[in-house]
Amino acid sequence: MFASAPPAKRPLVLVVDDEPENLALTDDLLSETYTVKVAPNGLRALKIAGSTPAPDIILLDVMMPDMGGYEVCHRLKQDPRTRDIPVIFLTAKAQLADEQQGFEVGAVDYIAKPISPPILMARLRTHLALKAAANFLLDKNHYLEQEIARRTEDVHVVEEATILAMTSLAETRDNETGNHILRTQRYVQAVALQLQDHPRFRTRLTAETVALLFKSAPLHDIGKVGIPDRILLKPGALTAEEFTIMKTHTTLGFEAISRATERVGRVIPFLQIAAEIALSHQEKWNGSGYPQGLAGDAIPVSARLMAVADVYDALISKRVYKEAMSHAQAVEIIVAGRGSHFDPDVVDAFLQVQDACLDIAIHFADNEDAKAALQRGLVARKATTTGDAVDAFI
Repeated sequence: MFASAPPAKRPLVLVVDDEPENLALTDDLLSETYTVKVAPNGLRALKIAGSTPAPDIILLDVMMPDMGGYEVCHRLKQDPRTRDIPVIFLTAKAQLADEQQGFEVGAVDYIAKPISPPILMARLRTHLALKAAANFLLDKNHYLEQEIARRTEDVHVVEEATILAMTSLAETRDNETGNHILRTQRYVQAVALQLQDHPRFRTRLTAETVALLFKSAPLHDIGKVGIPDRILLKPGALTAEEFTIMKTHTTLGFEAISRATERVGRVIPFLQIAAEIALSHQEKWNGSGYPQGLAGDAIPVSARLMAVADVYDALISKRVYKEAMSHAQAVEIIVAGRGSHFDPDVVDAFLQVQDACLDIAIHFADNEDAKAALQRGLVARKATTTGDAVDAFI
């Protein structure tokens, strides 16, 4: 035998009137259909309205001592807990100006006394149905907002997974580690945040752009996938011919990302920035870099940031063809390249956040030996640096 469905919850109606007779009459009229609560004054009405369970609708007299109905309604609409409860005025004040004032303070309806029971019941049904519909739409909108947020997060996860897959492919062929990618994207982020208030970069390095830089930075060396192993993994110095081939990793990366964008068929901001970085992070401020020989502001900001981040990490990291330098030595070299290799303002910003960059290098060190060496450099820096961190290296 099937269990019967639970009875539907009856709407709760709060009736507010200072006349006991009016409260009794309204209660008798409504109690067969609704759950009814009564309040003899405005203060009591506000207390009941703000309690749990809250009324589904309020029938409110206008002329009451101490606090009139207009003031009660105004307070209800000012309180986030009660502002969405529909209010219907029941009053002997039947002038047009009175009705207008009732609507101005937030009522949904205005019924003149003496009350016609059929009219009151009809108006109650109408406004309760409207409130139920509004609540349904509110819940639906909340659900849709949550669903959009979830799906947006899914898209971000797919993007991150795609980037990681692409960069992991490059890592399997390069003698650099995945931690190089983790470090450089965080160096770029730290320097970009430092430059956000700089007059030259204020309009370019918005919060959205910095987030895209962080996401795009790992693809800066994706073109190395196309470099032969005999060159990419060579432990010694490259010949001129080999170096010419090595330099093509910038255009190879740019072309691969550009082809991906074309196949998608629409502009994808993070891939746009990734393509800029891949192509131009080896350009130099004085125009002596590659592949296009760009100089100064012709070099994309994203690439200028990566140039400093990439060189700093290369200097402090051990490779098969070189030993790691200390943080202090790396900073000295970057300062020496200020205005020739690097944008001067980007170098200055790097110097401002160099301690944060050193912390990043330690946290994402390739191994325990590298971490220990960087930590020794941090101790030495703290022992020798006085005053502003930038002044110690300028």
